[in-house]
Amino acid sequence: MSVDLSGAKWFKSRHSQPSGDCVEVAFVDGGVGVRDSKDPTGPALVFAPGKWDAFTAAVKENEFTWPA
Repeated sequence: MSVDLSGAKWFKSRHSQPSGDCVEVAFVDGGVGVRDSKDPTGPALVFAPGKWDAFTAAVKENEFTWPA
């Protein structure tokens, strides 16, 4: 999936620590971008909106365990 992220408005969770290792998310036409906050000019992953919704729903339902 190719989406233009040049004008994206990136944000972190309000639970992020100022000096912590975080991911940033941007909602754009056609997808949801995810990138490493320490490398804002580096690569970003882009997910289809439905896939992002499924992922965030699974997180809210605590469907992931660590370590796997």
